[in-house]
Amino acid sequence: MVIFRVLCDWPQFPRAAFMLAFALHASTAVSAATDPVEGKWWGSVIAPHETVDFGLEFKADEKGEVHVAITQPGANYFGMEYPGVVHREGRQVTLTELNLKAKLTGNELKGTFGRVNAPIELKRVEALPQPPAIPALPSGSGPRWQTRLSGQVFASPAVADGIAYVGTTGGVFNAVKTRDGSFVWTFSAGRPIFGAARLTEDAVYFACDNGYLFKLERATGKELWRYDLGDERVSRIIGHPQVYDWDWHSPRPLVADGVLYVGSGDGSLHAVDATTGARRWRADTGGRIRGGAAIEGDRVVVGSADKFVYAFDRASGRELWKHDTEAEVEDEPVIADGKVYIGNRGIGMIALSAATGERAWQTTFWGSWLESTATVNDSVLYVGSSDLGRVSALDPKDGRVLWRTDVFGWTFGTPLVTADRVYAGAAGGTPYFIPHAAGFCVLDRATGKLLQRWPLAESAGHQWGIAGSLALAGDTVVATTIDGSIYGFPTT
Repeated sequence: MVIFRVLCDWPQFPRAAFMLAFALHASTAVSAATDPVEGKWWGSVIAPHETVDFGLEFKADEKGEVHVAITQPGANYFGMEYPGVVHREGRQVTLTELNLKAKLTGNELKGTFGRVNAPIELKRVEALPQPPAIPALPSGSGPRWQTRLSGQVFASPAVADGIAYVGTTGGVFNAVKTRDGSFVWTFSAGRPIFGAARLTEDAVYFACDNGYLFKLERATGKELWRYDLGDERVSRIIGHPQVYDWDWHSPRPLVADGVLYVGSGDGSLHAVDATTGARRWRADTGGRIRGGAAIEGDRVVVGSADKFVYAFDRASGRELWKHDTEAEVEDEPVIADGKVYIGNRGIGMIALSAATGERAWQTTFWGSWLESTATVNDSVLYVGSSDLGRVSALDPKDGRVLWRTDVFGWTFGTPLVTADRVYAGAAGGTPYFIPHAAGFCVLDRATGKLLQRWPLAESAGHQWGIAGSLALAGDTVVATTIDGSIYGFPTT
């Protein structure tokens, strides 16, 4: 998914204005420099959670107004023009849209930057970095098997006992052997399935765009019941090069103590009896719910496109608290050690108190949406991203970045963490203002070093590659692709 709604946790601006500025990139000649700030500058931004390389190029237009282009290799920005006019007063340099306030002293530019007023230190240079090529890496042996399914597959596979379960936009839910990709059974749901299934010992639960939550018998695929989520008429938009309300998530049902918890596109959270399919309660939020829910004690926590994270009482559905994250939430929350970890389409990763909803910390993903649901393993939080194109390892205590690795594509899914490896799927897309390439990637868990990358071929559509999370079945990593296939990769 996408993308950018704010840049570097910076003040928001109209998307149309940004795209207009980007489309006009380098379209006018720059007159001879008359302002000492004009030219290229390179240095670093010292954010609370990490220090990043950063560059600016100040250029005057035909009116004499100075504008700026950003280069930040860690966020895949290279000469990206930013809206707004640079204001000058003596040695002071100000750009409101970036919250940039700096002092020009000879060939040095120092000040503060962004929402958190992070220190920025730049020096004049002759040239700024250019986009790097994807390095030559071992590709591994490739997949053991590939099985073509119907439609596209945005959903993540769910795996148990040697079988992978996944639905497609073609309206079919599939059970496939992880040994060789052969079919065990199929079920025709009738409409697109975008979300991952939840498995129990004898049942499969998943939500479908015909408005129903289904329960199937796991062994045979026989329908046991369906529950009306009330969102059959809710529309969705999947990836498009010029329409940015990308909406291809769907919630994974949560099962606890005989009750299913699942959100719907009309903004409601439902508690459903797992045996009978009868409603226990229904609670409302202010926007669509496309991520799954999580449980902590007597609370069930869920995010909403209305920008809030909610905690409801598990027994009654009564709202206990809500927290404004300042941007749309499409992720499934993860709860560990009394904290709720969740991303959004703006600030990045946020940690909240599970008891009160109070914000503990936040970590920017430098303008990238955070579509990936995190996972916490051995006191390290692993998460993908979106435009950032990186898998990150964070300290869950304070959000400090331990390592970040470029996998060269959208990393929408949850990284798969094993004893010494991190597996990640990446999606590609074009046309787009940042290049993204698809691949199946293997990283060293301790250092984040990219060890292997098996490229996935470009398709005819706007997006291709792996949109969902990966799943482990013994010595096989199961992946699904946007072009409609399911793969089995060896772990070695």
